[in-house]
Amino acid sequence: MKKTFILLSCVALLAACNNSNNSQAEGDEKYYESPESDSADAADLNASLRQSEVDTNITNIGTDRSVEPATSDTFAEGEKLIAQSDCLACHQVDKKLVGPSYKEVAQKYAFNDKNVNYLSEKIIKGGKGVWGEVPMTPHPDMPEQNAQAMAKYILSLNN
Repeated sequence: MKKTFILLSCVALLAACNNSNNSQAEGDEKYYESPESDSADAADLNASLRQSEVDTNITNIGTDRSVEPATSDTFAEGEKLIAQSDCLACHQVDKKLVGPSYKEVAQKYAFNDKNVNYLSEKIIKGGKGVWGEVPMTPHPDMPEQNAQAMAKYILSLNN
């Protein structure tokens, strides 16, 4: 029974690949049309090609990659909030203390809205187990906007 299921799965996969190759070939023909072709068609083709780009990095699945770090001035508020908090008792920018360095965190998480929200939630609620068994102290009285500014600063350190 398992062998039959595996065989049918392989046939279905090959059929799906064949259909996607046919649609890709049609798109390729459109790409190689003469320069006299309508410029609207070219714009449609460029848009569809951009949409078909796939990020195969498993850590980025389901993330919004439209958010990119801005200038360092944008993150000055987050840096200032960290300096005024108790965070530096356990974290440093470039070396591990009790918890990971901010640069290690920035290397682990891409800069996007999903990770900003995730890290700001960790700042407010605390956490344990991602970086070891020592729990991170929660900050339940911290405004979410401040936690997000801090998370954005931390994620901006991935250079």
